Amino acid sequence: MSSTIEIQSLTKRFGGKTAVDSLSLSVPEGAIFALLGDNGAGKSTTIKMLTGQLQADAGRATILGEDCWANAVSLRHRVGYVPERPRFYDWMSVQEIGWFVAGFHSHGFLKRYNEFIDAFRIDPNAKLKNLSKGGYAKIGLSLALAVDPQVLILDEPTSGLDLLTRREFLNSMVDLAGGGRTILICSHQIAEVERIASHVAIMNEGKLLLVQPIEELKKQFLRVRLRFEGAPPDPTSLGTVLERNGSGRYWQALIRDPRIEAIESLRISPNVFDYEETAVALEEIYASLLTRPSAKLAHVAVSEVEPLSIAKGGES
Repeated sequence: MSSTIEIQSLTKRFGGKTAVDSLSLSVPEGAIFALLGDNGAGKSTTIKMLTGQLQADAGRATILGEDCWANAVSLRHRVGYVPERPRFYDWMSVQEIGWFVAGFHSHGFLKRYNEFIDAFRIDPNAKLKNLSKGGYAKIGLSLALAVDPQVLILDEPTSGLDLLTRREFLNSMVDLAGGGRTILICSHQIAEVERIASHVAIMNEGKLLLVQPIEELKKQFLRVRLRFEGAPPDPTSLGTVLERNGSGRYWQALIRDPRIEAIESLRISPNVFDYEETAVALEEIYASLLTRPSAKLAHVAVSEVEPLSIAKGGES
């Protein structure tokens, strides 16, 4: 699978603080790639380096084979970008901002922009200052899509939007990826992003904890619930225990890299009752990794389908 975005040992410092620390990952062509992390994790700084707003202190990043800093101007005609807080000339109307931005792009931009605002049911004569947050966000997306980009980069695109608008916005991303675009979406709205993402990377304090196709990642985690008689089961035999709790005869555990034979043995044990296995949501996986710094994981190339591995060298 070819990669649309390549990041190699990318590093950015502000004074004595390292905001992005030796970040390396690949985003496959046609993916909806979610870059997750809490505030201050380094997501937005990474996005700004990819969009040519910041120059890296070390490392390299390319989009569609072009250097994100050296070729930032030419990439703006191939990459659509929606910042976390888009800012326009609010005294303009919806139609006027499209006409203004079209002056920086090739023929066809304004026609495509008008098609998008019509699809979003936005009044072209409305003043930008009078739009709702959802309407304002749709203008940002329409301007980004009017470029007819091969790559779309979204930085916290649903921040401040109501529930229905967020769902509508994210569902539109699936249609765009289906049309062949590669989408990098930076967010801390994990439960919502899980519904649409094909790949996920998790950052914490500027470092990459993991990167994996989302379905492969979720297969590596399992929650077990049961009731027992006699001595409680030993969870350490089942795999890496990320969480274990219960009361009385009730027992549950969150397991990473479950050992199949041990799980099967537990399932048929005569001392175990009401046994249940459930899939683990991405939000639970995210929380379990961030609360266990000693269990930080090295990145795995998204083109590979391999179990997560313990960090080596300077990666984490």
